[in-house]
Formats: sequence, C-alpha cells, structure tokens
Amino acid sequence: MDLIRILLAILLPPVGVFLQVGFGLQFWINILLTIFGYIPGIIHAVYIIATRD
Repeated sequence: MDLIRILLAILLPPVGVFLQVGFGLQFWINILLTIFGYIPGIIHAVYIIATRD
C-alpha cells in the first residue's frame, strides 16, 4: 500500500498525504507547499508517508 501512496504522492502530493493521515494538519501543510512549489509538496508527502506508521 505504501508504494501506491508514494506513486500518488509524486503525481498529486496532497492525495498521498490524505490517504496516510486524512484531513489533518499535515494535509493542509502539504496543500500550501504544493501551491507554493510542486517539488516541496512532493518531498513533504514522501516524508510523511515514509515516517508515519
């Protein structure tokens, strides 16, 4: 399942974070990072997916 989340995080970073944590603070942070720059959104999404259990 993590592989699917990581692939979604690369294509649409907020979707990958949403699947991991739902509508929490990290989701909204990722939305802002993705708006300000696509690459920071991807980095944050992959980090959240990799570190959360």
